Amino acid sequence: MKYRRLGSTGLLVSAIGLGANNFGQMSPSQVAGGNLSFETTTAVLDACRKAGINFIDTSDLYSEGQSEEFIGRAIKGYRTEVIISSKAGMKWAGGVNREGLTASHLKRSIDESLKRLQTDYIDLYQMHIQDPLTGIDETLRALDDIVTSGKVRYVGCSNFLAWELVEGIQIARQSGWPEFATVQSAFSMLEREPEHELIHAAAKYGTGILPYYPLASGFLTGKYKRDTELPEGSRLARLQWTADQYVNDASFDLLEALEMFAAQRDHTMVELAFAWLLAHPEVSSVIAGATRVEQVVQNAATMDWELTAADMAELEGILPDTPGPGTGNLPRRRSL
Repeated sequence: MKYRRLGSTGLLVSAIGLGANNFGQMSPSQVAGGNLSFETTTAVLDACRKAGINFIDTSDLYSEGQSEEFIGRAIKGYRTEVIISSKAGMKWAGGVNREGLTASHLKRSIDESLKRLQTDYIDLYQMHIQDPLTGIDETLRALDDIVTSGKVRYVGCSNFLAWELVEGIQIARQSGWPEFATVQSAFSMLEREPEHELIHAAAKYGTGILPYYPLASGFLTGKYKRDTELPEGSRLARLQWTADQYVNDASFDLLEALEMFAAQRDHTMVELAFAWLLAHPEVSSVIAGATRVEQVVQNAATMDWELTAADMAELEGILPDTPGPGTGNLPRRRSL
């Protein structure tokens, strides 16, 4: 496994991270609901440990907290070996104020996450989505309190637009508060929106980008077929707004061209998707989900391919140069 610096922090994380949104069995029909038992979760985490994957990304939202709970139980014997990232801000518990990035909600959420994870600190605490009802200064002041208390090492954001990231960093610097070390965003060969502004902001401020959905919700694996119904229970079957963007003739034509590019170099499409993301120096770790040990092994093996400048230039002529359906079009979920 290869390791990269986590943004501007001193932490080193595996270039391939583990996305833990599949862990838990609370609400499998929901976008953030998992379908893995504790036993399978433990097997996946053990496989990550053997493969050198030390970065685990979760959220209090995933399976209504059960993802954090499973992780805490599974890694109890080797907590100091892993870098845990969790997130807060999305609504999943009862009560009108149990969401957003208010000081009261964040301070309550961090204590609950620590309890579920069975740890006294979280390495990276990310704001899951921007909160239009709460001033960013209130959020950052609360995060400063949380970091000062020792409950969190570093803070980051997720699904923020470039200007929201920059605003947060500038206010934090002016106030002497911890600044966002990372920004998590949908980013793949089919979702290139971060390249328009976010990646440039990250480069300027030393913020590490953490791509999620690196395989475009599974589309880039080739498991979805042209003129065929989406498999029941699959991610795209549950994410209609994403399926509307990906499942079309243009996307299938692109997939075929990318598969040919990879095959000509004796690599798989999955290896190409990961190698392309890691060719961006602003990327700290690619967040990849796994439901089986075999997937962990497959993801870790993508480290073997480093794209050349010539490869990237050729791919630039194949890939679309338009924003995809991700962060820029995410609904601002908290509203009156």
